[in-house]
Parts: sequence; C-alpha cells; structure tokens
Amino acid sequence: MLDVRQITKAYSTPQGPVPVLRGVDLQLAAGQTLALMGESGSGKSTLLHLIAGLDQPDSGSIVVAGESLAGLNEAARAAHRRERVALIFQQFNLLPALRVADNLAFQARLAGRDDPDWQAWLSERLGLTDLLQRYPEQLSGGQQQRVAIGRALAARTPLILADEPTGNLDETTANEVIALLLELVAEAGSSLLMVTHSQQLALRLDQQVLLRLGQVQGAVPA
Repeated sequence: MLDVRQITKAYSTPQGPVPVLRGVDLQLAAGQTLALMGESGSGKSTLLHLIAGLDQPDSGSIVVAGESLAGLNEAARAAHRRERVALIFQQFNLLPALRVADNLAFQARLAGRDDPDWQAWLSERLGLTDLLQRYPEQLSGGQQQRVAIGRALAARTPLILADEPTGNLDETTANEVIALLLELVAEAGSSLLMVTHSQQLALRLDQQVLLRLGQVQGAVPA
C-alpha cells in the first residue's frame, strides 16, 4: 500500500540547506495501521506532506497504492490527494462556510465517490447524525475532529494520513476518537499512517516506528 525508499529532504535557509529527512525507508501493508513517533523537528510532518504530494522529496521514491509520485505535475499530485490519500489534521481544517453534511462529503465528491448511504452510516457511527445541518463553529473540538475523520473516510481512499489527530483534544475525548478512527478505518478497508506524540495511542496501532534525526530508527519500545 505504501512504499517509501531512501527519502531525503532539506530546506533552504540563509545559512544553507538544513537536512530534515536523511534516507527514510517505510513500508505499510494494505489494511494495516502504523504510528510514527519522534521528537518535534524530527521530520514526521514533512514525511506525511511528501506522501500526500503536498511537497516533493529531494531524492528517493514514494509509491502509494501501486502509483509512484515521482515526476507528477501539480495537477497529478492534486488528483493523488483526491483519490489515493485522505488527510486528518490536528487543526481539523473544516470548511467554515459548509454545513457538517457537506464537509463530510467534500473529498468524496471531488473524487467522484459520493455515497450517501456510506456517509449516513459514518455519521451515525461518529455521533454526527443530529449535527449535520450545523456549521463547524457550532461544534465542540471533539465533534469537529469526528467530522474531519468522517470526511477522510467518506472518500474511501486506500491510505489515510493523520497528523496528531487528537493533539487538540483532552485525554478522554482523544481515546474515544482514536477508538472510533481505528474501527472505521478497518471497516473502510484503508491503511492508516498516524503521527502522534502519545505512546499510549501509538500502541493501539498495529506497528510503531520512531523517526529520529531524519531516519527511521525501528520499533518503539513497549
């Protein structure tokens, strides 16, 4: 499902290039979940952005669902973000002018996978059925994150990328949201790559790896 090989990435500064990723290798099988951990600045979010096609590596290869990202132009990378990956952010990133129902369906419609029955089922499982006509500003943080999860799952992409999806939630709400996310990812048949600082949450996923000094260091100790 995901095959990352020898990815490098550096950012330009007035003092010269600053390496962030130094030859990252990462593989994730179809239907599996993986937690990516590491200190701030270790390159976790950078790696997710590269896999999502939001940026391009300096070298190495990324293959998602059998499709290489190498050489894709901006239009092709946008299609990749619509059809092969869905993102869940710490800041929710809901569209404030759209009601919950339309936020949920947004990526699915762009990808040509609008399925009202699947979205209704997701809404029920996420506890959003009575909130579909509200706007994001009328929701709590936990409710907004559930909408963001529903939006990602509604598109039925093969890979879901989650960047600290519970970082703005209290511990109880975070545990509830992660439990729902894992259940629904399994139901959708997607793979999940999740960045998290929480070892407790990481251990709920199938695999845990540590990114340190721009390289994958292997499994996180239990």
